[in-house]
Amino acid sequence: MTVLKLIGVLLDYPRDELWQHGEELLAAADDPALSRGRRRQVVAFVEALLAADPLDAQDRWLSTFDRGRAMSLLVFEHIHGESRDRGQAMVDLIDAYRKNGFELDAKELPDYLPLLLEYLSHRPQEEAKEWLHHIGHIAGMLAARAAERELPHAALFEILVEAGEGKVNLEILRQRASEEIRDDTVDAMDRLWEEEAVRFGTDAPSQECDPPHRSPARALNREVQP
Repeated sequence: MTVLKLIGVLLDYPRDELWQHGEELLAAADDPALSRGRRRQVVAFVEALLAADPLDAQDRWLSTFDRGRAMSLLVFEHIHGESRDRGQAMVDLIDAYRKNGFELDAKELPDYLPLLLEYLSHRPQEEAKEWLHHIGHIAGMLAARAAERELPHAALFEILVEAGEGKVNLEILRQRASEEIRDDTVDAMDRLWEEEAVRFGTDAPSQECDPPHRSPARALNREVQP
């Protein structure tokens, strides 16, 4: 398993099947492509995840990535927000996937970061590096916010920044994150609910726009079709 595929699996929603692949995850975490320090961080992340009760791990994931938008794993949400440009970017990304033989499941959003990482794990190294360079500022901001919230995922996002070899100043981003108003508190979620509850008709959010909860077991075994 490549480093990108491993990071994608670890960032994905931890379905019950993940615990069946513990030895494979630990072996992948000790990848010599990572520095010794990063290997220790990833191995510690995997060990802590495997030691956790699945229900607790799933609840923590939802609390981390499914409340508010600051920690969203939908890449284009950080770039385009709710603008129309996001829709076109989705279409272009789907076309790129299909051009290279990578088909999505019906409910998968193409800009879901674990999915993008799975795709990039099958692409040439230079292409993957270019993609990671392009989204390096997003990975850096997610790393900074994760660090501010004392989440172990910070190291995973930092690895993506390093893999993209981008000029991302994590210290500046951490300072910015420390000054942000959290959007995952009860009050913030209540305000967001009140704003979105007034949407009707064609503006109503679709169920298909929910973040995809994909199976890590499929992520481990999936291959790009020739």
